[in-house]
Amino acid sequence: MIDYGSLVVLVTPKGRRHIKLLEEGQSWHCSDGCLSHEEIAALDYGSIAITSGGAPVRLEEATLYDRLMGLKRQTQIIYPKDIAHICMRLGVGPGRTILEAGCGSGALTIALSWFAGPNGKIVSHDAREEFVRLARRNLDWAQVGENVELHCMDVSNGFAATNADALFLDMREPWNCLEQAVAALKPGATLAFLLPTTNQVQDLLLGLEKGRFDEIEVSELLIRGWKPLPDRLRPNDRMTAHTGFLVFCRQAQKSATWEARMPKGTRERKQEAAKKQREDEL
Repeated sequence: MIDYGSLVVLVTPKGRRHIKLLEEGQSWHCSDGCLSHEEIAALDYGSIAITSGGAPVRLEEATLYDRLMGLKRQTQIIYPKDIAHICMRLGVGPGRTILEAGCGSGALTIALSWFAGPNGKIVSHDAREEFVRLARRNLDWAQVGENVELHCMDVSNGFAATNADALFLDMREPWNCLEQAVAALKPGATLAFLLPTTNQVQDLLLGLEKGRFDEIEVSELLIRGWKPLPDRLRPNDRMTAHTGFLVFCRQAQKSATWEARMPKGTRERKQEAAKKQREDEL
């Protein structure tokens, strides 16, 4: 049996997925009739329910993936393929405090809350009040968020918390907030950024170059699905390709001794010369 108050995914034979909150006295209506929530509650996940019009509907538990893809959005959301990597790299988990700026519709905020658990803490910011309200509604709908603080504020003036374990910035010009980010984090903390264009990544790299940051990494994640047919196994015709550039780094003390002992080939020497030229031009 499925408990009332659960988020249930109703899947049609054509693959359409509808997420509904199971409530007493309610019904789900579609072009093939209706299905009462009482009938759904009497079944188990994985069961097939039949609408009043005779159409079969499979019942599934709403996973984190379903909640992320089913939320109401007014902004472009961060997709699950990027969210999973971000949460792993930031070390999101119990007892950790994670800062976020640019919550938008709240997709990443939901995942951060999910992985942090009751002993973790998420402090999220957005400069636009309508996005803060939307993120809170989506957190409530996804049945998470008790460990989330939402602040309507511009982080260029600082963050709402200090001594945090990690930070994620989804902003147009994150290089303008690096000093504020460092002030809000523990020494050696990890920072992550999501940027859509290469010129923004270049500007961020220049900003990181001037600060106390190391282990800088730029990547993008691509997912190519395959057709699950044993006799004709081949890639799908379409794939989830570029959604954004992910940039990760750590706060790190600058050390001439460290730099001197790093192996340097032709590429590294050219990069070092270019960096010195930029510094001389300032």
